[in-house]
Amino acid sequence: MIPRYTRKEIGEVWSQQRKLECWLEVELAASEAWAEEGVVPVDAAKAAREKAAFTVEAVNERETVTDHDVAAFVDVVAASVGEHGRWVHYGLTSSDVLDTALALQLRQAGEVVLASARAYRNALIERALEQRDTLCVGRTHGVHAEPTTFGLRLAGFAFEADRNLARLENAFEQLRFGKLSGAVGTYASVPPAVEARVMERLGLQREDVATQVVPRDRHAVLTSRIAIAGAGLERFATEVRNLQRTEVREVEEPFGAGQKGSSAMPHKRNPIRTERITGLARVLRGYAQAGLENVALWHERDISHSGAERVILPDATIGLDYMQDLAAKVASEMTIRAERMKENLELTHGALFSQRALTALVESGLSRDDAYRVVQENAQRAWDTGTHFRQLLAEAAPGLDLDAVFDYDAYLGHVPEIFERLEALRD
Repeated sequence: MIPRYTRKEIGEVWSQQRKLECWLEVELAASEAWAEEGVVPVDAAKAAREKAAFTVEAVNERETVTDHDVAAFVDVVAASVGEHGRWVHYGLTSSDVLDTALALQLRQAGEVVLASARAYRNALIERALEQRDTLCVGRTHGVHAEPTTFGLRLAGFAFEADRNLARLENAFEQLRFGKLSGAVGTYASVPPAVEARVMERLGLQREDVATQVVPRDRHAVLTSRIAIAGAGLERFATEVRNLQRTEVREVEEPFGAGQKGSSAMPHKRNPIRTERITGLARVLRGYAQAGLENVALWHERDISHSGAERVILPDATIGLDYMQDLAAKVASEMTIRAERMKENLELTHGALFSQRALTALVESGLSRDDAYRVVQENAQRAWDTGTHFRQLLAEAAPGLDLDAVFDYDAYLGHVPEIFERLEALRD
C-alpha cells in the first residue's frame, strides 16, 4: 500500500525487516525443536539463537545471486552463525518457513486491524447514543419516507460494524496455523514431533493436512471478510456524502483549520474523507477476488498465489486499517445539523404523515383502497402546491383526530428498546 494510506503500526508489520524477523523466528524454533529431538546438536541450536543475524540489504544482495529469497536469507543467517550454520534450515522446505512466518505476520496485523475496527464501532455507538433523540427524515429510494432519529440511523451502522468486527476476529483466528511437514506434506524430512514443538513455541496450531503450503481457503476467508467490512465502511461513507450535499446539508464531515476544499473555489467543503473510503472499498473487493482465485493451486502447490499474496495481504489489511481509522474520526468529529434536519422534515409539507393518516381513515370505517386514494391525492397535492397536508386532510376527512395523526412522537415509541440493544454492545 502506498504511504499515503499506511498507518505506522501496521506498515511496520509488513516491512521487509519484520518479514525476515518472522522467518528467523521460525528457523530458530525449528533448530531448537530438532535439538530437543536429539538430531541437531544442542550447541548448534544455542549458537543459532545467540548469533543468528541478517540485514535486509545483505539478503537482497545475496538474492541477486540465488534468485530465491528464502535461499538467500538462509545463506546470510547461516554465515552469521559460523560453523554451526550448516544446521540452519535443516530438513525444511521454503514454504515451511514462508507460510508459518506469514501466520505470525497476519496475527500481528490482526491485532492492529481489530483495534481500529473496535474503535470505529465504538465511535458509532457513542455518537448514536448522543443523537438518539435527534429527529430527522428517513429516506427510501432517496425520497422522504417517515421520521426517524439520526441516532437510530447511526445505530444501524454500529451494529454492522460490530458484525464486521466479529467476522474479522474469526478470520484472523482461523489463520493462526502453520506447517513444517515438508515438500509435499508427508513429514518425510521433518517429523510431526518437530512441527508440534515449533508450533507450540510460536503460539500457532498445526495444519491437519498440508501440501507444500497451508491451504489458501484460510486466506480467502480473510480477504473476503475484509471486503465485506470495506463495504460496510462504504455504506457509512455514502450516507455521510449524501447528507453533506448542498441541497441536504444535514451532516458535514470534519473540515480542519487551514484545510482547502478546492484549489479553484474557496467556498468548497468537499466530503473527501468519505469519498476516499468509498474508493478504497473498491480496491478491497478486488483483493477478495484475487484471494478466492488463490485457493486452487496445482497438485501439491504451484506459486501462482505467491505474487498476488505479496500484494493483497499487506494491502488489504493496511487499507482496511486506514479506512477504519478514518471512518472513526468522521463518526466522532462530523458536524450534525439538527436544525437543518428539522427544516428538511417539512419539505413535503406534512406528506410524510401519510401512513398515519391512512390507518386513521381505515380505523374510521373507510375501505383501505378508498382511504389510500384520499390520502394519496391530498399528500401529493400538499407536496406539489406547498399547502400543508394537515390543512388538506382537515377538509377531506373532517372527523379525524389530526393531533394524533400529525404527531412526531408516535414514530419514536419503540426506539428506546433499540437503544437498549445498542448499549449492550459497549465494551
